[in-house]
Amino acid sequence: MKVYISGITGTGMGPLALMAKAAGCEVFGSDLARGAIYDELVQAGIEVRIGEQDGEFLREKLAEGIDWFVYTSALPDDHRELVLAREAGVKCTKRDDLTAYLVAELGLKMVAVAGTHGKTTTTAMIVWAALKLGLPVAYIVGTTLGFANSGAYHRGDKYFVYEADEYDRNFLKFHPWLAVIPAVSYDHPDIYPTREDYLEAFRQFEGQSEKVITEVAPGVDVKLAGEARRHDAGLAAAAIIEMMKNEESAYENSAITEALNEFPGVGRRFERIAEGVYTDYAHHPEEIEATIGVAREEAERLGKRGVVAIYQPHQNTRQHEVRQGYKNAFIGVDKVFWLPTYLTRENPELPVLGAEELIGELDNKEIAEAVELSDELAARVREYLGQGYLVLLMTAGPADEQFRLFFGKEKSSKRN
Repeated sequence: MKVYISGITGTGMGPLALMAKAAGCEVFGSDLARGAIYDELVQAGIEVRIGEQDGEFLREKLAEGIDWFVYTSALPDDHRELVLAREAGVKCTKRDDLTAYLVAELGLKMVAVAGTHGKTTTTAMIVWAALKLGLPVAYIVGTTLGFANSGAYHRGDKYFVYEADEYDRNFLKFHPWLAVIPAVSYDHPDIYPTREDYLEAFRQFEGQSEKVITEVAPGVDVKLAGEARRHDAGLAAAAIIEMMKNEESAYENSAITEALNEFPGVGRRFERIAEGVYTDYAHHPEEIEATIGVAREEAERLGKRGVVAIYQPHQNTRQHEVRQGYKNAFIGVDKVFWLPTYLTRENPELPVLGAEELIGELDNKEIAEAVELSDELAARVREYLGQGYLVLLMTAGPADEQFRLFFGKEKSSKRN
């Protein structure tokens, strides 16, 4: 089967492309720019066209024959490639349909991790521990991994570990053998108009799952930094135990604990990008509070004076919903540099909330300062580094890439 993926190099589509390729599909695609998964796609032999998606590359592939056009939720209905594929009569769907097809065709038991927070880390922890303990797992994780590719399948795999995203109701396409839910609050007001709509989607997801894990495994004593990471590891342990029971394999909590205590982390989830500098995807008040907990424990472990945070909010629509949640989110931080909101998929009728307005919601607003992303900010952050502070960037936007340029990215080796 020939599959064309539009937006192929991002963390949502790239891992799916890798799995589809490994499962025997001929995969190719396009993207405006090189996303986080680009290098992995090239190494896997997947043809990728980078640049303006004007339809030229798609026409070449249509002439050779395409069975399925898969596109990211970010594509508008009038996108040139999507319009062209529909005009050509090609099957066109978002990623969840192809994912569900692969799971069914390969006869895999789905272990789906869903939640407002913690799903990426928990998914990666399950994959890490499963590989360490010899469980036959295929997987898709929505980020880069230091220990393996972000998506994989090998002949003989029995389980499919999947980061099931609630955005665009993606996760409701699936009926998992096992669902793991780290945390549910409220997010994505552009998809779920009310908190009840959001919670109802998760209730439906649980109802579609054979088994649901919301509690940590007893007897698994994980020592990772941060209460949130320890909680995620406890859920990962519970999932591993369910898989090992299904395999009728003997297991010891000590072996699972040892594997999880060696967890190396993942891209954009408290990822160390330089000495004393970390980056994280946190962009919701509850995520921020949890990530700061991890940072404070890490700072104490390293003998740092404290924590300095740089925060870039994501989506103005979201800020209108969560602004009051910032009240205590930054407690324990010594300094916050607050960047302008990264605007995407916005409601044009809502006024854009400025950094000063959002800072005004904090109980400890005196520690926060509205700034722009600049060389001057990088210099000020370096001063704090020199004074012995741990620096934490929290963003779901482009500030991550800029900070990697400011401070340099230490490459980690991969094992496939």
